[in-house]
Amino acid sequence: MATPKFSKSTISFHQDLKKRVGDYFINKKLPRSGNSPLYLKAGVMVLSFIFLYVHLVFFTPHWAIALVECLVLGALTAFIGFNVMHDGAHGSFSDKAWINKMAGISINFLGANVFMWKTKHNVVHHSYTNVEGVDDDLNAGSFLRLSPSQKKFKIHRFQHYYFPLTYALLYLYWVFFTDYKKYVTRKVGMVPIQKMKLSDHISFWSFKAIHLILFVAIPVYMMGWSQWIVGFLVYSLFAGLLLTMVFQLAHSLEETAFPVPSPATNSLEDEWMIHQIRTTANFATGYKLLTWFLGGLNYQVEHHLFPKISHIHYPAISKIIKQACKDYNINYLEHEKLRWAFLSHFRHLRVLGKA
Repeated sequence: MATPKFSKSTISFHQDLKKRVGDYFINKKLPRSGNSPLYLKAGVMVLSFIFLYVHLVFFTPHWAIALVECLVLGALTAFIGFNVMHDGAHGSFSDKAWINKMAGISINFLGANVFMWKTKHNVVHHSYTNVEGVDDDLNAGSFLRLSPSQKKFKIHRFQHYYFPLTYALLYLYWVFFTDYKKYVTRKVGMVPIQKMKLSDHISFWSFKAIHLILFVAIPVYMMGWSQWIVGFLVYSLFAGLLLTMVFQLAHSLEETAFPVPSPATNSLEDEWMIHQIRTTANFATGYKLLTWFLGGLNYQVEHHLFPKISHIHYPAISKIIKQACKDYNINYLEHEKLRWAFLSHFRHLRVLGKA
């Protein structure tokens, strides 16, 4: 099966929107990458993670305090992913390539692999958002039905109740299974990954070993199996829940589209930029603190249209994009409240489970 093709643009929306956003940066004389406040935030998050890790492993506090610290460590894992790794892997964290590379590699220390991530996320997800059979983010096996095109199983009748548990398991599944599956099969779903160089193979196995030493071997040696397994599960499950929920609230909703390629031509109805707008939604963009912690990923529309622009610019360019959508009569999807996005996702899962 070949990846589907996008329709050619019959309107000037794509070119016009790119020009409007480009003019913003020219007129403001701003780089499209991050800035000093972003680097400070990244430093605070990374140093906080290191401090908590050392305190938990080498100065293990009372179990009640330790559990709270494990939750905070899980949150910091997600926040580093949102704010540092994500921008770095897209090349928007800095205007210097080596800094972007270092920011992207932060995911390797947390157990995943940036090489696999770039194919899964940058190439596949950003190209074929919500296209069943191609977008690997829709693939939850038989546990969840996220798209109307997916096969329905009896268990899906209850998926709107148990989905948080499934999402919580994502981090463990990602680190200990799917990365290895991609490595062995050389594919992300149906899409082949780029040929790995020797350095990529060395990096893959070296960082997997480092993660096992840092998060399994040393903690078990310092605390024992029972304390480690409880703490590691609390940490991992909370990180997985946060990571998954942020992305699902942007794509798996009542309002978002799940385009199906034409059987005759294997082509999608819309050109790429309109496809992104129809399959993506923002949520709670009026909450600056939430935006700060999520690395602007509540501005998913802006991110999908301009992934090489740092998230610090999303609030500004969102106004330009909204106006362009209004001018071209294109529906811009957004939930003003976090709970509204959550309820939309909940109802989406309930409908797909019963359909």
